[in-house]
Amino acid sequence: MTLAKAFLRVPRMAALGLTLTLALAAAPAAAKDVRRLVTVLTDAAPQTQLMAMVLTLQALERGVETEILLCGPAGDIALTAPPETALAPQPPAGLNPQAALRTAIGKGARVGVCAIYLPGRGAGPEALIEGVGVARPGAMARDLLDRRARVWSF
Repeated sequence: MTLAKAFLRVPRMAALGLTLTLALAAAPAAAKDVRRLVTVLTDAAPQTQLMAMVLTLQALERGVETEILLCGPAGDIALTAPPETALAPQPPAGLNPQAALRTAIGKGARVGVCAIYLPGRGAGPEALIEGVGVARPGAMARDLLDRRARVWSF
């Protein structure tokens, strides 16, 4: 009896369970294939900003090539004169979003603000902390569409 015929004889729920088991068994192998991460951060909430940076730092520590795109209110954490929320310590470790961003830069993350972020503020690249540039839309689209990249959006 072929495997396909045997599979047809298995009750439907058992077949579903077997399918899920096989899919879950393959998941760790698929995760190892992730070589690039693009973190897109737009949220204004300091806790969300910090958590996005903490998770991104975890990827960097695992050797994953990482790019961070900051848009809208999240771009504020990259300013040399950020709002108070970007520097406010968050529980439980007392880390703030900008400090976590600086750590990511120090560990090799490429960081850019959306191309329209600075013009929208009436500012230029000098308003950004060291290590942060302005993302080019064409290059960013290429990176987001790269099938070898994982995209996290916060």
